Amino acid sequence: MDQEDRSRDLFGEDSAPRPLADRMRPATMEEFLGQERLTGPGRPLRQLIDSGRIPSIIFWGPPGSGKTTLARLIAASQEAKFVEISAVAAGVADLRAAVDLALRQWRGYKRKTILFIDEIHRFNKAQQDAILPRVEDGTVTVIGATTENPAFEVIPALRSRMRIFKLDQLGFHDTREMVLRAARDPDRGLGAQGLAAKGLHMEVDVVDRIAQISGGDGRVALNLLEAAAHATGQAPITMELVDELARDTAILFDKMGQEHFDHASAFQKSLRGSDPDAAIYWLAKMIAGGEDPRFIARRLMVTASEDVGLADPTALMVAVAAAEAVERLGMPEGRIPLAHAVIHVATAPKSNSAYLAIDGALADIQKEGRALPPPDHLKDTHYKAAKGFGFGKGYKYPHDFPDGWEEQEYMPDGLKGKRYYTPLDRGREAAIRERMEGKKKRGR
Repeated sequence: MDQEDRSRDLFGEDSAPRPLADRMRPATMEEFLGQERLTGPGRPLRQLIDSGRIPSIIFWGPPGSGKTTLARLIAASQEAKFVEISAVAAGVADLRAAVDLALRQWRGYKRKTILFIDEIHRFNKAQQDAILPRVEDGTVTVIGATTENPAFEVIPALRSRMRIFKLDQLGFHDTREMVLRAARDPDRGLGAQGLAAKGLHMEVDVVDRIAQISGGDGRVALNLLEAAAHATGQAPITMELVDELARDTAILFDKMGQEHFDHASAFQKSLRGSDPDAAIYWLAKMIAGGEDPRFIARRLMVTASEDVGLADPTALMVAVAAAEAVERLGMPEGRIPLAHAVIHVATAPKSNSAYLAIDGALADIQKEGRALPPPDHLKDTHYKAAKGFGFGKGYKYPHDFPDGWEEQEYMPDGLKGKRYYTPLDRGREAAIRERMEGKKKRGR
């Protein structure tokens, strides 16, 4: 059979050749890789599948983790009609059409329907509301797929009626096995296009490189394998070719979605935890993913104040300087001052005393209702009538006393003796603590 006949046999007379990633979708649960925590024997999702009583489900996980494939396998295991729509393009009319089809399937053939909604988070509130009655009355079993956290993107009423299963990013070994299967499969893999021999000639390190560089996205790994196989002609696939083809591979990082916040959180917590290597890694991940460097600089400035604070006041100065340097230099040069500031902030001694102080004062004012006026001796005296009201009386001008300080009350009535700032015994703040303790002793 020549190449043209083979294509017709695989894809149909009028069909375009299907991508390798689509052809290699697992046909059985035993072929499915990477989600043993959910699909392994005795695991919750597997038990539901085996029981034949599938509830409406939301699969939440990164791209290429198998959400669509898993939905299809579930439908096949239940011998249910599988209807797939994308929330990007579908509207309420498409949902109604799917429900009508489900009703016909049940009335005519007693066959259940699974409605798969890809990127369900793209539906607005009205569209999600339209699904509710059909989920509730069991007309269809809905399986939604999303890369975004359902807690933020799916309305509570719908979430409460659907089980949420979180899929993990594929691990290296599962991705590697997926690549090897596709390279060797004579019916669905590279063999289906007469390319199996080249796939088998890949060196082990090339297979590992494809698995590594795909970042846990099975679709990316198989697309990269297919592109490399076609690009080589009859030559073996090389490491250099894989790296060249993967140069612009998308990095898992959604600047507008959950990934944005998760990476920012990991970055800031690594800075707070004094781990410069992890902080540099998350900085690099955000830069490579196209994050706005000004956002990164803002996170740095916040951490320099919130978590380093007075233990090393220069950390904020360095962070501000890095932000200004990024504005002037742009990228990619801006990565260098950002890295400079990240390492400074990560390795600096830590104190959150300033953060706790301002939040404590705000809590007293906003939550406890202690919005109190200044005491009379601290009030403004720069007008003629002030002294007549007794304002400024008894005020002690600090510069008139030794060391430029003298004990007096600066708090309003009702908060006398209140302390918001407690200096820690770290870095430069240790000297502040010592000086404040000396003032207390002298004040007594």
